[in-house]
Amino acid sequence: MPKLSAKEHCLNDLRHRILMVDLEPGADLDEVSLADQYGLSRTPLREVLQRLAGKGLVVLQANRGAKVAPMDLATMRTFFQTAPLVYANIARLAAELRTSSQLDDLKAAQSAFLAGTRARDPGATALANHRFHAVIGEMAHNPYLSAALARLLIDHTRLSQTFYRPASPAEQVLVVKASDQHDAMISAIEAQEAALVTDLTLQHWDLSRDRLERFVRPDPLPVDVISLKDKRHAV
Repeated sequence: MPKLSAKEHCLNDLRHRILMVDLEPGADLDEVSLADQYGLSRTPLREVLQRLAGKGLVVLQANRGAKVAPMDLATMRTFFQTAPLVYANIARLAAELRTSSQLDDLKAAQSAFLAGTRARDPGATALANHRFHAVIGEMAHNPYLSAALARLLIDHTRLSQTFYRPASPAEQVLVVKASDQHDAMISAIEAQEAALVTDLTLQHWDLSRDRLERFVRPDPLPVDVISLKDKRHAV
């Protein structure tokens, strides 16, 4: 494998750091420190940031530099409204149009997903899941839906850090079930069962939706209700 240029390394590493939430949503990107960190001058760094912006990973602000694509309330509302529509339609087309080589790619992505879950590595699992759904997008052969999927997968991968970090045995069961659903989706796509894979995809979305929402809607802080009652009328 040829060695990556400094610019390509910077592009790939920033993409990885954004997807892994090492660079938090909405965080400002300091061009001076990034140029120093990656050994680039300002011009090639700005080219990297422009490419990341074109993929939806970064937002370029006039006279204010760049920042990581935010995940604010409006963005998340649109994400949760749109994701099941895009995933379901892509899955249906994938079942109708997939090729043998793409099926091999999908199975390879699932193998990586299984390896990540067995190692209890949420980052590797999230990236393998990203690849799994990206391959289904490639199977659909639809540039309009593929563009929407690519943008959805950025936020889905960032949100899934919660889902793939189970905090209880019950949550671990959900991760195992998600893997089983992947296997079922592969079988349905291979058999070109469009209706079945659409239904499986919606079930897959419903499985993780509540856990994904916890990324932006954390559990409330504990409140001492009795103490608050006692202090309610305090001066």
